[in-house]
Amino acid sequence: MTTTISREQWGSRFGYLMAVVGAMVGAGNIWRMPYVTGENGGGAFLIAYFLLLYLIAVPGLMGETSLGRYTRQGLIGTFRKLYGNNRLVGLGLVILIFNIVLMSYYSSIVGWSIYYAFHAVIGTFTQSDFDTAALWQAFSGNTVLNVGMHSVAMLLVTGILLLGIKGGIERLAKWMMPILTIALIAIAIRGVTLPGAMAGLEFSFSPNWAYLARGETWLAALGQALFSTGLGWGIALTYGSYLGRNDDIPLGGGIFTAIGNTSFGLLAIFAVFPIVFAFGISPSSGAELAFVALANAFGSMTGGYLWALLFFMGFFFANLTTAIAITEVGVTTYREERNTSRTKAVLTICGIIWLLGIPSAMNANILGYLDFVVGNWGLPLATFIIMIAIGWKFDAHRLRVLSLNRGADLYVPRIWELVVRYQIPAIMLGIMAYFLYTNLGQTPWKTVSGLVLLTLMIPLCMWIMNRRHDTPQVATSTGGQSS
Repeated sequence: MTTTISREQWGSRFGYLMAVVGAMVGAGNIWRMPYVTGENGGGAFLIAYFLLLYLIAVPGLMGETSLGRYTRQGLIGTFRKLYGNNRLVGLGLVILIFNIVLMSYYSSIVGWSIYYAFHAVIGTFTQSDFDTAALWQAFSGNTVLNVGMHSVAMLLVTGILLLGIKGGIERLAKWMMPILTIALIAIAIRGVTLPGAMAGLEFSFSPNWAYLARGETWLAALGQALFSTGLGWGIALTYGSYLGRNDDIPLGGGIFTAIGNTSFGLLAIFAVFPIVFAFGISPSSGAELAFVALANAFGSMTGGYLWALLFFMGFFFANLTTAIAITEVGVTTYREERNTSRTKAVLTICGIIWLLGIPSAMNANILGYLDFVVGNWGLPLATFIIMIAIGWKFDAHRLRVLSLNRGADLYVPRIWELVVRYQIPAIMLGIMAYFLYTNLGQTPWKTVSGLVLLTLMIPLCMWIMNRRHDTPQVATSTGGQSS
């Protein structure tokens, strides 16, 4: 017996585009990209990043979005349509677990942005002789406060997801993303008017060509391109599953997404580096660049309250829209697999993430370990699994003809099939091998334990899904509002 559940669609093309850009634009663009750029030669890194973004991430996002629209299913439902009711459906469960673990510690980063946005609102950073380093250290060492911020973050995500695709995710993105854009533009305009700011732009856009000869620069650029777009996390697949049959995937799910990602990355550079150089801050300050160095600089600027407010509220908006997208992957999948209401699916998945996220909120070492394992092997493995499913199991040529170019204003040529079939999977294997080679000697315990966990998880997920092979398959209809 097949059970049918109603399935929402995006209310408008603009709403979908804002939602998908909001999903991609998060900590990877506003927080991570400026300091990674600073650590890897400025303009040289940007050249490598933009090349890899358009040569690898964009074709992959097109494929993932197209597969989601074709199957109109979440992660596990999509893999069941591809592989049938057998143990290989467990590969979809593997990606889902990576997704949930990622969100369990990403919620702490959302919590950090909430905490700093609050301090920006009350004017903490503009107080005379205020020590931003002391604020960061006090916050980092306060376990109760970190768990509280993690909990607030998950409450916000839960509340928005309960409103549904159109009423929650799309509505939020349609006003948050324009506000974020205006905020970054305003900060960038203010930054370039500061004395010495031009040195920041020169650093960003005058490449040190020697860095392009370094493998580390290209690896960092590739990691940034993957981290900032969420390729292979199931986000593009899930959001694509709510598209109409004739929506333009190459333009909307591929090129526009990459342009949006590029634009916000550049806006972050324009907003950060002029201020960094104007106040004599090291561009390679690392993760504390935003929370210590920039927070201190805002306090020294004329109108510092406004600039701190715009930056940290924008940072919060970017993180929240990404957190919503990551969590929706689990919500959609759970709802379809359990044939349950959206309310129950949201409360269940968000509750699981909240519980799993408490250790990361309590201990930065746990957060760092999970990020080490998921970032080095989990997410590249997830991308590898999805690309193999697209390129080989479904067949890239078939997907390009039946779904990718359907309703498209931008025709995708046959070379896309080669990228998805060969190039992206080979690069993912190369990334995992490189991280194994470099980390085994430096952090043997973390490396070995992480690989053991991954090695055990894959057959366990296959066994679980094989045990559920007699579960009735869920079919979806295109109309109606989710309950």
